[in-house]
Amino acid sequence: MDKATTTELEAAAFRRLVAHLQERTDVQNIDMMNLSGFCRNCMSRWYRQAAETSGIEMTDGEARKLIYGMEYADWKAQYQTEATPEQKAQYLKTHNHDD
Repeated sequence: MDKATTTELEAAAFRRLVAHLQERTDVQNIDMMNLSGFCRNCMSRWYRQAAETSGIEMTDGEARKLIYGMEYADWKAQYQTEATPEQKAQYLKTHNHDD
């Protein structure tokens, strides 16, 4: 497979992942972090970093809007729930907080 086709397929898979996460508003970021080590915020940060590597200026807010499909504050207000003590304990147990 040539590089252009590989890039096209990777981009399609990424778009599908973003759409899936936009549809699954019931899935909380802390659950994603506890189970997989990344969340929507991580994805938006990676997107912004990739843009910057390509010489494109982008704010965290702009990148988050692309990943969340809306303003981050709106998503939080509509869909984010308070993390349970168990979720918080799992996060503290499994993640480095110097990130």
